[in-house]
Amino acid sequence: MRYGLVAVILAWAAVTTPLQGQGMDTKAVLASIDSKGKAYGDVALEIWGFAEVGYQEQKSSALLQEQLRNAGFTVRAGLADIPTAFTAEWGSGKPVIGIVGEFDALPGLSQAAEPERRALAAEGPGHGCGHHLFGTASTAAAIAVKDWLVATERPGTLRFYGTPAEEGGAGKVYLLRAGLFGDVDTVVTMHPGDRNASSASSTLANITGKFRFRGVSAHASSAPDRGRSALDGVEAMNTMVNLMREHVPSDARIHYVITNGGRAPNVVPDFAEAYYYARHNDMRVLEGIWERIQNAARGAALGTGTTMELELTGAVWNVLPNTYLVGLMQKNLQAVGGYEYTPAERQFAEVLRKSLDGNLPPIDSSNSVFTPEPGIGSASTDLGDVSWNVPTVQLTSATWVPGTPAHSWQAVAAGGTSIGVKGMLVAAKSMALTAIDLFTDPSHIEKARAEFDQRRGPGFKYTTRLADRKPALDYRR
Repeated sequence: MRYGLVAVILAWAAVTTPLQGQGMDTKAVLASIDSKGKAYGDVALEIWGFAEVGYQEQKSSALLQEQLRNAGFTVRAGLADIPTAFTAEWGSGKPVIGIVGEFDALPGLSQAAEPERRALAAEGPGHGCGHHLFGTASTAAAIAVKDWLVATERPGTLRFYGTPAEEGGAGKVYLLRAGLFGDVDTVVTMHPGDRNASSASSTLANITGKFRFRGVSAHASSAPDRGRSALDGVEAMNTMVNLMREHVPSDARIHYVITNGGRAPNVVPDFAEAYYYARHNDMRVLEGIWERIQNAARGAALGTGTTMELELTGAVWNVLPNTYLVGLMQKNLQAVGGYEYTPAERQFAEVLRKSLDGNLPPIDSSNSVFTPEPGIGSASTDLGDVSWNVPTVQLTSATWVPGTPAHSWQAVAAGGTSIGVKGMLVAAKSMALTAIDLFTDPSHIEKARAEFDQRRGPGFKYTTRLADRKPALDYRR
């Protein structure tokens, strides 16, 4: 069975019509999201202000839980040994449709909701990947679908997943490990971006960890022979890994920072730490690269007379796209459409774009819906692990000024304005319509599952390096 993305999308455009439920049609669903748009915007901007990093998102998680609980969902919190992880469920029986939301911020990206660089707090965190919009859009979609299920009296289970620490903490992997996705038929989600399109591309698998070297402190001038520098261990490791770059596949990525290199030059440091990410589009290849990185660390410790310990902070698979679901999502996104800037929003965008380089897309791209582009992106996400366990579909919506890269102060700035909120509502509506399709027509789930099984191949068994590890709850401290 072949899956051509363009053919699937054309087929959707030709044969699908708006759904009509017994008590609430899809126009009413979209209107319900619009009627609560300001309230949802307030929630998103409050989380934008919290700007809590991975596994520390207590206020952000609690606020989303409150919205869902007040809407009638049954909320379970503190799941998989993660205080900020939760589910919110409505209904019973099959099908089980999951909607995923995120809410963690990034360190060092504090920024005012202004088109020029101005941090709100020096070295403070900020929502440079728009997860405040992500979590709120998914919450809005879940509430709208729940109301539709009630009005139409349709069977099935709707489950919202509040998933912390996507940025390097692999929160979803622990939820998978705890069996919380075991009965799900399909997962629907979104991600902020600078354009509106269903996501047809894959990502890079990623393994992350902190290499901690311990030595012996001594006076660096009067007793250097009695010291063993932990920083020497870190630097020796980094040198060997940098030499290794010539001998790994050209599409692999390895990056690191030294998070602790000592306190004073005249003290031989007895502790030093390097934080590493390694990426590749095939987890099996990446496993071999990571083993070599670990061997470099072991050799560095041996050669410098130090000891080394590794805290594995994350390990995520590349995303497994589902072309059938991409077509379904794209059809609904096209029905929703984009949005136009107000004069004030356009002025904001024009000023902000002066800080961006490269060949920028048109400033009014927010009003367009783009064709999905298959390929391999350069980012990594723990949604990849979900996609190898459950048929999964994601869209991007134009929550940022066109041309804005993720993990930038420009993304933080736009995400704190009405531009981010408008894009968020586009995503919420598109996700709601897609979930309603899945509840309405069982053949969607059957066809998505058939492609999912074919793409994974016979005998596939999902594994993770995090199988026996506790969540690294302090990895951002």
